[in-house]
Amino acid sequence: MDYRVIKENDIFLTTDKSGDIPAENSAGLGLYMKDTRFLNRMELFINGEKPLLLTSSAEENYVANILLTNKHMERDGELLLWRESVEIQRVRFIFGDIVYETVKLSNFSPKPLNFEFSAAFAADFKDMFIVRGYNDATNGIILPVEIRDNLMIFRYGGTDGIQRETRIDWDLEHELVDESGEVFFRLSLLPAENREITFTITPSLNGALPLKHQKEQAVKLLTDSYRTWFRKSTWIRTDLVLYDELYDRGLQDLRVLLTDIGYGSFPVAGLPLFAVPFGRDSLIAALQMLPSNPQIAKGTLKTMAAFQGTKVDLWRDEQPGKIMHELRSGELANTNQIPFNPYYGTIDSTPLFLVLLAEYYHWTEDLELVKELFPQAEKALMWINEYGDRDKDGFVEYHQESSKGIANQGWKDSGDSIIHENGDYGHAPIALVEVQGYVYQAKTKLAPILRLLGKDELADRIHQDAQELKKKFNQSFWMDDHKYFAIALDSRKNQVRSVTSNPGHALMSGIVEEAKAAEVAKRLVSSDMFSGYGIRTMSSESAGFNPMSYHDGSVWPHDNSICLMGLGALGFKEEASIIMSGMLKAAKGFEYSRLPELFCGYDISRGSPVPYPVACSPQAWAAGTPIVFLQVMLGIVPDAIAKTITLDPVLPQGMDSIQVERLAIGQGHLDLHVLRVSEKAYRVNLSRNTTGYRVVVKESVLLQR
Repeated sequence: MDYRVIKENDIFLTTDKSGDIPAENSAGLGLYMKDTRFLNRMELFINGEKPLLLTSSAEENYVANILLTNKHMERDGELLLWRESVEIQRVRFIFGDIVYETVKLSNFSPKPLNFEFSAAFAADFKDMFIVRGYNDATNGIILPVEIRDNLMIFRYGGTDGIQRETRIDWDLEHELVDESGEVFFRLSLLPAENREITFTITPSLNGALPLKHQKEQAVKLLTDSYRTWFRKSTWIRTDLVLYDELYDRGLQDLRVLLTDIGYGSFPVAGLPLFAVPFGRDSLIAALQMLPSNPQIAKGTLKTMAAFQGTKVDLWRDEQPGKIMHELRSGELANTNQIPFNPYYGTIDSTPLFLVLLAEYYHWTEDLELVKELFPQAEKALMWINEYGDRDKDGFVEYHQESSKGIANQGWKDSGDSIIHENGDYGHAPIALVEVQGYVYQAKTKLAPILRLLGKDELADRIHQDAQELKKKFNQSFWMDDHKYFAIALDSRKNQVRSVTSNPGHALMSGIVEEAKAAEVAKRLVSSDMFSGYGIRTMSSESAGFNPMSYHDGSVWPHDNSICLMGLGALGFKEEASIIMSGMLKAAKGFEYSRLPELFCGYDISRGSPVPYPVACSPQAWAAGTPIVFLQVMLGIVPDAIAKTITLDPVLPQGMDSIQVERLAIGQGHLDLHVLRVSEKAYRVNLSRNTTGYRVVVKESVLLQR
């Protein structure tokens, strides 16, 4: 990862490894809030020269530690500063919507040192979509920089009527502040002496300033919040250290990606480009997190319900009942220059909203939330049957109607992702294979829950719809010559016959007939689909395959995790173990054992996994992948209606033991220890069960209480 990023709630800061935001950088580095860049320059200098990087750590997402030193400096034959005389340590974090950065300068020379230290700042207040090159500049006004005492204020009057400000202050007496945004300090340090300067950077809208804490108190409160997060999440330890590291990394990454815009915490999609509410990504990440922290699903569901579509709006691809795709709040969205406030161009968010609601109920027995969100659930079901299936063929299809919208509206949303065997692109309306599975899962899982609410007529209707969908799906999408499902049906109802990972998602839903499920499971781990590190998005034998592509041959951890959910639920243990083992091998090839958004689909025989050049990291549904491993390894299925917890473990190669504590289900928690006793047999020691559910195991598992 060639950048460093920290985030807390709605603010994130992304810099180069030295901790700088270089002037005129083309990588989109900066301090962001509400889709606006509040700093586009932040650089440190010693005697006007940029320091040299020693080391840079982003192991803790919420605190960055960067170590620098000075260059050798002479002028006209006079020694100004011997090389490596000054150690510069930068420690930064975000709390309460304020960035705190402490710069500690230490003299490691045997002589006293006198030098100039300076920090340069600038704020361009560009909208994220302008930074990313999707739109031209706006007509807002950059106002003069205000300087007073130890304070510098950048201001911008936006075309949306919002005044944006970036306030920078510091706690050490300075020598000079330049109107260009550079502050200068003259330092004199004795040998072994150090000096600290703490900068605080506060972005604000219309002059609303957050409460400012002392640095020590702020970092304590931030650290305590992470400790609380881990205490409230499921704890695991195994005899495979790599998995423990991957699981803990996933939990930490998901914590840094949490945001609350008024309806409870939910995961944004990923950093640095997608730190926003994102229907599909947020819903899938919350679904993945159910075994570790099911309450995040509650905040996610309430957030999505709050922005559910209410009208037909072609500009936003909005219809009544539809769940949003992406919510932006920058100047371009506020002035309607882009349709993202919010944008609804997604085909899968609406059924995934219903899937998450049903699965959340089984993990938590929270019928009150189901009652609260029943109106939104009913509208989502209406959208599926009416707007999702306009031609009434029984399948849900997508259409792009917004001129600035997205053409392909499934999770593989790049322009070349739906491709026929001959290399032609599929044309909308398109019915995706995985979306039909999500619809089936939503209806079959919701029906019995709706009966608890006395909604028998609706439950009967959606159950019958699901059975008809299953029959037609297995007929229309199955490619008998490939013994596999097509990725989609195009506008002419022809199969888009590329072999892809998408049918693996359908396994999770139960829509796939038993014999066909076995064929899909086998194909997912065959040499053309499985790279050795993970399932490729497209078979290496398909015409569109490209291991370097975004969606046509790369490996996405979250894609693998959804396939794993299905393989685990259907009892394909060998295939599940192969995929988990491959993902664990891949994790070793990335910094801090962090699975990125995606990586290239080259075969494992080439060596380490090949990074994809612009993958988000951390990224929510990649971080959720090791939590899905936990669900699959335990083979756990909670049933809030039957009041049972089914266990059917499978551990990946190299793991023979997993201890789990504080697994939240139903009314309480479950503590257990799974041990492998032979290649395919396991013993489960149950040490605590306050869930109110009865634990049952499969035949090959011995349960001890």
